[in-house]
Amino acid sequence: MRKAKQFLYLTCFAVVLFLPSNSQAEEAVGHGYSIGSVGVDRSAKLLTAELLLINNSTSFGPDIPSLNLAASFETGDRLRIRITDSDPNHGRWEIPGDIIPRPSLPEIHPNSSQDFSLADSSSDLIFTLYNTTPFGFTVARRSSGDILFGASPDPSDSGTFLVYKDQYIQLSSSLPRNRTSLYGLGEHTKRSFKLIPNDTLTLWNADIGSANPDMNLYGSHPFYMDVRSASDDGKVPAGSTHGVLLLNSNGMDIIYSGDRITYKVIGGVIDLYIFSGPSPELVVQQYTELIGRPAPMPYWSFGFHQCRWGYKNVSDVEGVVAGYAKAGIPLEVMWTDIDYMDAFKDFTLDPINYPLEQMKTFVNTLHQNGQKYVLILDPGISINESYATFKRGMQADVFLKLDGIPYRGRVWPGDVYYPDFMNPACGVFWGDEIKLFHDLLPFDGLWLDMNELSNFITSPSNPSSTLDNPPYQINSAGVKQPINNRTVPASSIHFGNITEYNAHNLHGLLEVKATNAALVNITQKRAFILSRSTFVSSGKYTAHWTGDNAASWDDLAHSIPSILNFGLFGIPMVGADICGFSGSTTEELCRRWIQLGAFYPFARDHSDKGTARQELYLWDSVAATAKKVLGLRYQLLPYFYTLMHEAHTNGAPIARPLFFSFPQDINTYEVSSQFLIGKGVLVSPVLKPEAVSVDSYFPAGNWFDLFNHSNSIRVDSGKNITLDAPPDHINIHVLEGNILALQGEAMTTQEARNTSFRLLVVVSTKGNSTGEVFLDDGEEVEMGGKGGNWSLVQFNAGLAGDKVTVRSYIVNEEFALSQKWIIDKVTCIGLGKAEGLKGYKLYINKGMNVTKNRDIRASFDSNGEFSVVEMSELSLFIGQEFQLELELRM
Repeated sequence: MRKAKQFLYLTCFAVVLFLPSNSQAEEAVGHGYSIGSVGVDRSAKLLTAELLLINNSTSFGPDIPSLNLAASFETGDRLRIRITDSDPNHGRWEIPGDIIPRPSLPEIHPNSSQDFSLADSSSDLIFTLYNTTPFGFTVARRSSGDILFGASPDPSDSGTFLVYKDQYIQLSSSLPRNRTSLYGLGEHTKRSFKLIPNDTLTLWNADIGSANPDMNLYGSHPFYMDVRSASDDGKVPAGSTHGVLLLNSNGMDIIYSGDRITYKVIGGVIDLYIFSGPSPELVVQQYTELIGRPAPMPYWSFGFHQCRWGYKNVSDVEGVVAGYAKAGIPLEVMWTDIDYMDAFKDFTLDPINYPLEQMKTFVNTLHQNGQKYVLILDPGISINESYATFKRGMQADVFLKLDGIPYRGRVWPGDVYYPDFMNPACGVFWGDEIKLFHDLLPFDGLWLDMNELSNFITSPSNPSSTLDNPPYQINSAGVKQPINNRTVPASSIHFGNITEYNAHNLHGLLEVKATNAALVNITQKRAFILSRSTFVSSGKYTAHWTGDNAASWDDLAHSIPSILNFGLFGIPMVGADICGFSGSTTEELCRRWIQLGAFYPFARDHSDKGTARQELYLWDSVAATAKKVLGLRYQLLPYFYTLMHEAHTNGAPIARPLFFSFPQDINTYEVSSQFLIGKGVLVSPVLKPEAVSVDSYFPAGNWFDLFNHSNSIRVDSGKNITLDAPPDHINIHVLEGNILALQGEAMTTQEARNTSFRLLVVVSTKGNSTGEVFLDDGEEVEMGGKGGNWSLVQFNAGLAGDKVTVRSYIVNEEFALSQKWIIDKVTCIGLGKAEGLKGYKLYINKGMNVTKNRDIRASFDSNGEFSVVEMSELSLFIGQEFQLELELRM
């Protein structure tokens, strides 16, 4: 490891004067800035520069005359570049540190100098400031010279200049057109996971259904990942990856042309973070290190969920639960939409259709059967003097204000006030309301909808304010819709005199943060929250679903890019409404959708009021397929849960793009119709009607069908393969080199956890096979914390000559031993041609040979290219380290 020593590159550049012509100057939105002075902190960790306006432009308002730029290495793999107004009397909005905690800039003790590059010996990044006119800067890799962020202006194009006004900021970076592949910048429904050039990506949280592609949706995530192809000179290998975050909560357009990315932001500051990677997984790890690791989800949340808007009463909901049980389809969690409420008021029950005593009986029955109950909450509080929640909210003075009084919007209950989660008292109020309701009805999780904020009316703009109608119109809804459209006016005021204009995109984040704290406090267990609206760091508190999709084949296909994007955003627990929300589904579409949805991290069937019912048991063919695919999902529950632990520990997504495991295979950069679960389980769904085959891309390696291990695919270099996909089948393959800890099929996760483990060892001829399983009680608040009740069992297997060795290593063995979980079977697949099993030995307790003391059954099968060895009736405690040696007859 190189010694972490900071140093500077001092480089002089010729001063180049970029002056646009008179005609260009008249049309330009800005003329850029020049460098006034430069300083480097004595510790060599920070470079600062004063930037001076070259010439004023009146487009979108007057320019800020002088700016401060500060570049600093916060870690060896994270560079921060912050640019803001140099006048301390002109404070600009920034996301408060108590909302998204992050390091402060170091105290400045500058040494004056000229034309700098800033580097750190522990980092591959170099920041270079160019004393041109207009000025520019780049962030490059020291190892290769590859420019990752190139904010050096094109003198012929003012659209590449830095522009900084009160309500308009422009920042642009060049990109290598033929080598860059961008992902992220959500939330949008996209046909392709990889961003397509000549696109404007607008960030402004809005209640726009996700069935509408290419529009700004419920969340804002100004983060992208750039996966580079190899450079012509060979200095940059294929798969070299970095990430970029513009930490800004204001509305913005991001224009991606293929060779350039340009931010056009209507407020705030430039707070830019570059993450060096250089692998996709490392980029997400570095990103979530800054914004916060994903929240751990309870074990039960990985089961199957059922919901619908329009369940008529308790009897209707009970009938759904009974329908799943009768059909033998696993059902873990029953949900209710706003139907359960009294006149759609939060924290109430409809006294006719969902009376309290019947609901308590229903929820208690679910709990007795090992099942859970989740209900919906909307943020609007009905204005009703007989409504206790409203009265308590007024007494606490926690509602968002306009012109000094609570702002009156309209959603499902009619006229409402909106809780202001910027106000610390609002978190207390909200938590108290949740507790009061939970004391009446012990629900297990909360579903937060409409929290963009959604509003059924559009309030008139304030003619004396530029907040409601900013000079630059972002491309909201794809038609430059006013930012006040069907939401809270931008001129509304939050606690602390913070405008809605600045804080709009933060509402969902603030609500989930308060809700998470409340649930943990009430239950003393891990919280499960599902939120529609999200922002940077929402994954610390919540899961997400992709919102109001439609029952269409396009929406089925679009769900994959959406889910993969949220993995990049640090929200790995994500899914789409299975079978589609709006419009009536069909038997074929629902059958294909449950085949895919069974392998979403979050798997829920949900549909709209007025559409045809779509519970999975309503069609025989869908029910049969559901039992098959959910059966495999429940076998994979330990794997999903272990991936949740990995996500919580280092940020890695659960559902991953293929390039996460194969970054050097440039063909994976284009894949939008498949994904990996973890590092080695490949999901290849059918996404088109009437199809009985599917074209799938397989990176290099040996792949084995998880439904039938004797079906295998050998790929020497990545290629497209046409797979059979009959109506009842989805192709799920596992890659050589993986070890999966599986459990049995069951109707609930609680039942599944009581079954024996089976190890599926996918032997590799190229090296060792590895895997692990994380074990805890599934609901302790912290996942894998110090002193917690948990175990981590790591598995390793290798093939040497005619011998296969499978070993386990355990961290915190006490918990696993206390649960008396056993491994009953070890199945080794992917073995080369052999004639049979010659012998075996089993060692436990650090070397004790127990082979002769156990009635172990062994079987061998050689079918086609690969052989299979299965050892059963092992009765091994998973909490005991073991070594299993298999000797093959070659």
